[in-house]
Amino acid sequence: MQDFRRLDVWTKAHELVLETHRSLGRTQDRAYPGLSSQMRRAAAAIPTNIAEGCGQPTRREFARFLQIALASAHELDYHLLLAHDLGALAGPHYARLDARTAQVKQMLSALLRRVREKPALEGANGEAARRAG
Repeated sequence: MQDFRRLDVWTKAHELVLETHRSLGRTQDRAYPGLSSQMRRAAAAIPTNIAEGCGQPTRREFARFLQIALASAHELDYHLLLAHDLGALAGPHYARLDARTAQVKQMLSALLRRVREKPALEGANGEAARRAG
């Protein structure tokens, strides 16, 4: 178990949620209420699942929650594109959110790889894993 607030990816994901909420003004809510709601939900699911994963007792379960967070980031990525293409999200807002989402996806993928690799090392060679960890 670890404090999720210490993870850079959680910090970036949290900032993405805040930026998503700020970028979705009242106009988008009235024009596309379902889309705005889905975007907020998908964005919030990313740091939520990272935090929940940090509370899991095993690396395998932590990895499962990281995978769910990554899936939510992909979902947000599509919703942002859809909102932009519908004209509900202005170009500058879209560009900023798209870049932040890409960064979070990249960070999540890297962390997920590291979390998944560690147990394989422990199973194959306990001594090497103790030295590496």
